[in-house]
Amino acid sequence: MIRVLLVDDQPLIRSGFRALLDAEDDIEVVAEAGDGGAAVALAARLRPDVVLIDVRMPVVDGLEATRRIAADPRLDGVHVVVLTNYGLDEYVFTALRAGAAGFLVKDILPEDFLHAVRVAARGDALLAPSITRRLIDRYVTQPPLERATAALAGLTAREREAVTLVAHGLANDEIAARMTISPVTAKTHVNRAMTKLHARDRAQLVVIAYESGLVSPRGRDAR
Repeated sequence: MIRVLLVDDQPLIRSGFRALLDAEDDIEVVAEAGDGGAAVALAARLRPDVVLIDVRMPVVDGLEATRRIAADPRLDGVHVVVLTNYGLDEYVFTALRAGAAGFLVKDILPEDFLHAVRVAARGDALLAPSITRRLIDRYVTQPPLERATAALAGLTAREREAVTLVAHGLANDEIAARMTISPVTAKTHVNRAMTKLHARDRAQLVVIAYESGLVSPRGRDAR
């Protein structure tokens, strides 16, 4: 059972999302909150698998709540997915750097929304296609960051390859097939890279891959 904490300051929106989630056999909404401060407290107490949280809320906004949840080592297994009406770059980068597992716009189709919850619960990176395009476009015009490039120095060649494939959106089974290794070994490479790079989840691996220049927005990946 995937346990979800639903956070939005608009009750009508919460009720709509809850209706979708409660209709699924494998998903349970364990609590709701109307601001980020309450969300952080509930996350600490309930340890949900997924927190679906709005960006703009009173008291404590979704980005600050995401930072607080991601910074709590007791909540390593909690995956935060940020929801917004605005597909703006500033929110994308801030949310991902704050520790969000993904970023979705609220006009997403119901079936895609449910799929997103399941993907986030697995710990996979989750970005709406429109957000992914913005992420790539942003890095087309930016040189690699030295601190991100330096962080890659501790990775083995296979770990770098695994991170590159994660950044291209491949799941562990697909990475295994591409690298001609077992899915267990692929998962090991990804997990070790996350540990070495201090990445909370696969979404942060994607950001690091672009920031470091390991993955080129124009498709010419570094080796």
